Amino acid sequence: MNIEINKNVLENMLINSQSFLDKKDSSQITSHILLNATGLDLKLKATDQEIGLIMETTNIKTIETGLASANGKKLLDIVKILKDDTISLKTDDDFLHIKQKRSKFKLPMFNALEFPEFPSIENKSKFDIKAIDFLKSIKKISPAIDTNNPKYELNGALIDIVNNSIKFAATDTRRLAVVTLAKNVEFDISLIIPKKAITEMQKLFFDEMNIYYDKNTLIIKSENFTFFTKLINGKYPDYQRIIPNAHKIELLLNRDLMVDNLKQISTISNEMKLTFSKDAISFESLNEDNIEAKTQLDFSNNIDEEISISINSKYILDFLSQIEKNEFKLRYNESSLPFVLESDEFMTVIMPIVL
Repeated sequence: MNIEINKNVLENMLINSQSFLDKKDSSQITSHILLNATGLDLKLKATDQEIGLIMETTNIKTIETGLASANGKKLLDIVKILKDDTISLKTDDDFLHIKQKRSKFKLPMFNALEFPEFPSIENKSKFDIKAIDFLKSIKKISPAIDTNNPKYELNGALIDIVNNSIKFAATDTRRLAVVTLAKNVEFDISLIIPKKAITEMQKLFFDEMNIYYDKNTLIIKSENFTFFTKLINGKYPDYQRIIPNAHKIELLLNRDLMVDNLKQISTISNEMKLTFSKDAISFESLNEDNIEAKTQLDFSNNIDEEISISINSKYILDFLSQIEKNEFKLRYNESSLPFVLESDEFMTVIMPIVL
């Protein structure tokens, strides 16, 4: 392989590849990126075998087609320090030579033919949903995905296609986030996408994309990227049971005013007590260090008696940061029972702090 490529083009491709590399063991080929110069374009592949990415560019000059591999992190470190100019990449005797004017580097290669195969879209079903709806939905629920939970299914987000709707759900056992989209569907299916994959999808894709899946793999293709992730095998908890079927009180609240007051108290403590009375909402920190924070918001409503909820404000702020409208609903039963925040198709069920 022998090509010339602009430094910025190569650097951007390498930056996007970093999350897909195996950085724990540099002796593994999965710590390398694979370069494939076809004569028409350059394809860069990276995978840790759980998720993978292919990037393509035609912004190259191909002198000789071929394959090359190189440690993805080290190659990025080299490219970063070079000037904004053309870089030459050439293979010779199991080494990748990187050259720009008087600067020369070489990195050892692994056998490019041993690079892991990527899954194909053949024999996979296509996910019928607008890209913007998919991306907005996973963004809304992603803060509620758990991390390092022994119940491995909770370390991912559920896509639940059932009853003429597509539901996106995530829970860390202290809150449940659900987006429900009305959609005519021919059959029911549930997919659990790992949290890492959800994070990378939001970095890579913005508008046009096609989604393919089977029971083990999800593939997303756009003009410049092909992304895949292995799915989590297992049964997701019955999240519908967590959602209260009825409520005693429903309040219509202002997002911006709530955010301002919650953030004031959270400078002292994320844990706080909200008290709703007939003409005000009081915010008070829950802290054992003799530090207090209090504020009050004027609020007219029709409740007959004062109600209080002890909460982690982060969960409410995560919800409020994802809604489009400036009003949302809070549905309440008892101070010790889960309460619901809702705006259009997005809801979050939150467990209160039990004092």
